[in-house]
Amino acid sequence: MEGLREPVLVGGRDAWRGGSYGDDWLARRHGRDGTWLGRGALSFLAEASDLLAGQLDEDLVASLTGQLIVPRLADWCAVWLEDEATGHAGWRAGGPRLARVWHASENRIEGLSRALEQRPPHPGDPLRSGPVPYPWPGAALDGPDDDAPGTPPDGGAGTALAYRLVAGGRPLGTLVIGRGGIDRFPDEITGLVEDLGRRVALAIGAARQYARQATISAVLQRGLLPGAVAEIPGVRSALVYEPCDKGGPSGDFYDLFPAGQGRWCFAVGDVQGKGPEAAVVIGLARPWLRLLAREGYRVADVLDRLNQLLLDDATEAADAAARALVAAGARPTAPGDGPQTRFLSLLYGELVPFPGGVRCTLASAGHPLPLLLDPDGGVRPVAQPQTLLGVVEDAAYTSETFEMYSGDTLLCVTDGVTERRSGSRQFDDGDGLATALAGCAGMEAELIAERITQLVHEFGARPPADDLALLVLQAE
Repeated sequence: MEGLREPVLVGGRDAWRGGSYGDDWLARRHGRDGTWLGRGALSFLAEASDLLAGQLDEDLVASLTGQLIVPRLADWCAVWLEDEATGHAGWRAGGPRLARVWHASENRIEGLSRALEQRPPHPGDPLRSGPVPYPWPGAALDGPDDDAPGTPPDGGAGTALAYRLVAGGRPLGTLVIGRGGIDRFPDEITGLVEDLGRRVALAIGAARQYARQATISAVLQRGLLPGAVAEIPGVRSALVYEPCDKGGPSGDFYDLFPAGQGRWCFAVGDVQGKGPEAAVVIGLARPWLRLLAREGYRVADVLDRLNQLLLDDATEAADAAARALVAAGARPTAPGDGPQTRFLSLLYGELVPFPGGVRCTLASAGHPLPLLLDPDGGVRPVAQPQTLLGVVEDAAYTSETFEMYSGDTLLCVTDGVTERRSGSRQFDDGDGLATALAGCAGMEAELIAERITQLVHEFGARPPADDLALLVLQAE
């Protein structure tokens, strides 16, 4: 069709085949409008879906909405967002928040925003998504367009429509579009914007769900790790902790704390699971470790009792927590963890300083074995492999005791270090971790931690796919 201008959306910007954008599309016969929309609407909505999908911030969704609509479908648009606590009963007392205003002429955005702030859309039917008239903000649009000299003012006449943004039966906000010089939008345009509004509402809902889950995860994570790491007389320590999922609780944890009577205890663990369920297991294990240690239990006895605790309580507690978190808006964990969520690999030890050194007693339950580096570069494991905690009811754990003197260094890691992959190879294949540690002879604890972490990251081309925790203890 000669003269037809079809939108082509590239990288979020619009170009028009057959000439620059103009107002003549509104004056076309109904059939020609239908032809344009038939050819362009589907591709427009497809690109809108692609741009909005996966956005994790509701304000960014509002911003993208404005750029999609203006100037393709309207001169200006605005997005109001309702408070998270708003329900079916109506809007909060303070009214919705004006999240985004967009105008084809940038110099008019500020004045339009001020006018719209004073006139939030009336909620009407909170679940109706179709358009309703919105008062034309004429005064805010009076005056010449500095972005396009010579154009007449559009403040005297125009049409604006408001669309409720609803997803999952819950009102989330309102989208308003406006165009000067017309008395009504064509039905095809109003229908297209209504379809777009549904996609915008879904994107806002998804962003809010992500924000809720991120908040829950952050609260959980703060409770899983110690607020401070203890300082031990005669021992330097260094920690590296890198959760793989920055927005969710990690399955790895660590602790280093005073246990009284000249004793300090340390732990590096990894729950065989992810998400809130794993966080619950850590929330059980870490306080019990501290309690048992401060009650004077020996290393092996602590593991025995923790093993029984996990068998008795962890699965039930993790399942209950998962149900509660889903009810609060968190995404359900993928099936398949089940009872394995209670399985815990743990390296746990006790340090007792003495003149000239420190005595270490430790045990490994299904965990990568700790390595001891001497000042001459010799490396050896200092624990025996034993069963994961939470697996075998009658497991009886044993511990190893050794002494560390000036320059001796103990390295404790999770499997995010040993199982770091590069193709089919793992970092610890062929005693790779021991080799890396031997190359750190003569370094202080902090530099050893940095060096091992660097080697782990450089081992694979892709970022690590698992949580990583690393503890270095060095006798001074």
